[in-house]
Amino acid sequence: MHTDGDRAWAPESSAIGLGERSREGLRSRRPRRTVPGVTDAAGPTTPSPAATTLGELRASGATPRPVKAEIRANLLARLGRGEPSLPGMVGFEDTVLPEVERALIAGHDLVLLGERGQGKTRLIRTLVGLLDEWTPVLTGSELNEHPLAPISVWAHRQIAEHGDATPVGWLHRSERFGEKLATPDTSVGDLIGDVDPIKVAEGRTLGDPETVHYGLVPRTNRGIFSVNELPDLAERIQVALLNVLEERDIQIRGYRVRLPLDLLLVASANPEDYTNRGRIITPLKDRFGAEVRTHYPIELADEIRLLHQEAQTSALGGDGLTAPLVPEHLVEIVARFTRLVRESTHVDQRSGVSARFAIAGLETVAASAVRRAAIAGETRPVARVVDLPSVVPASRGKVEFADSGSDNDDDRELEILDHLLRQATAQTFRARCAGLDLTGLQEHFTGGETVESGELVSAPALLGQLGTIPKLAELLGRLGVPEGEHSAEQAAAAVEFALEGLYLTRRLAKDTDGGRTIYGA
Repeated sequence: MHTDGDRAWAPESSAIGLGERSREGLRSRRPRRTVPGVTDAAGPTTPSPAATTLGELRASGATPRPVKAEIRANLLARLGRGEPSLPGMVGFEDTVLPEVERALIAGHDLVLLGERGQGKTRLIRTLVGLLDEWTPVLTGSELNEHPLAPISVWAHRQIAEHGDATPVGWLHRSERFGEKLATPDTSVGDLIGDVDPIKVAEGRTLGDPETVHYGLVPRTNRGIFSVNELPDLAERIQVALLNVLEERDIQIRGYRVRLPLDLLLVASANPEDYTNRGRIITPLKDRFGAEVRTHYPIELADEIRLLHQEAQTSALGGDGLTAPLVPEHLVEIVARFTRLVRESTHVDQRSGVSARFAIAGLETVAASAVRRAAIAGETRPVARVVDLPSVVPASRGKVEFADSGSDNDDDRELEILDHLLRQATAQTFRARCAGLDLTGLQEHFTGGETVESGELVSAPALLGQLGTIPKLAELLGRLGVPEGEHSAEQAAAAVEFALEGLYLTRRLAKDTDGGRTIYGA
């Protein structure tokens, strides 16, 4: 599930008009650009084919193939090899992905319906990986036309003028994706196109197809186009997509431009949009072949996998510091905390709790460890339980609380999140330390001794207050620290987790004062 979420991306509109393009039709294509979050967009894995002219392409035996047939063939090939159909989609393997696969095999345009942060945009962008890596296009075509199946007046003229010498380029799949975030100011011209007044002033008639400046949808011809948050699109603008989905042509300014567009159209929507902000008009919903419901990770293991995949914790180390380590028990606490927030009756369930809530939380925990290491001079930043409270104020804005509006909302919301975080910590302690003998650690406090921790207390300072810790190796092993790889920072993280667990199970007392935490009998 993606953490780039709702940012819109689309190919830049060409600054060269259709008339100018016809005079400069042999120019080279613009440099390849990549799409954030798109599978295989980082760069080509194989060189582009050698054909550079229409004659060479025809001699190679190439044949045009509709984009949906292309996706279907590549999807079936992946499934036949036992590979993931859409890599990186965590927790959807047995629920969402089979529905998406059936829709793609059937050649259906589809709508993804689900709450925020469920990975809808990530899923759409991952579909690009099912396209052929390279596809031939007429050099200079604004519509990505196949040289053997031209659709525009300009393309037919180029082929008539140059014949087999007509230049051919190769388009990488990362360039065959268009995306528009639906906003109230989106116009038909943005999506479909409009008459270019400059070209009309040059002497062309309004009925001349070459007066059209194409919008995002035609420019994504032979690719995948996504409309994010479709219900936010004004109903009169949604009407403009009807012909694109069914008749595969476009209508501009009262006359029809016959363009047999070849694309896969995918839209995303949030269920609350249907009642709170807008709706998908009935004729448009009817033209989508499939509606697929997404969801948050069902299993805790999937929530943890998602955190490992998406959280950018390894990049937080600064000069002179190694990358921070977030122990597995802390990752599990953040995952459980996220699930408890989603289930809480105090949280507005219609808005959901995004996966970004957990991702940002884990990154905040790692950042807190890096800050302590820099100030206290620790060798390696290792996150501890004392870093968890930093998640609460940082993530409060990502949660919509039910029945908000009173003067004490801020304090109440913080109390709710604090309580759920303690609950998640207790659940993790019981799951990971059940049956573990911690009496030796607990007996350290029988004589009235205390142990002070805090967000700026270093690992050696924490361990120095405890002296020899009975059965420390067993505790470290239970928490997944490999034998022989123990460090002072990892030992401190394990011991502090045990102390917090003893407190939460009412076997120790704890007092907090600002950034200080004191454990005692």
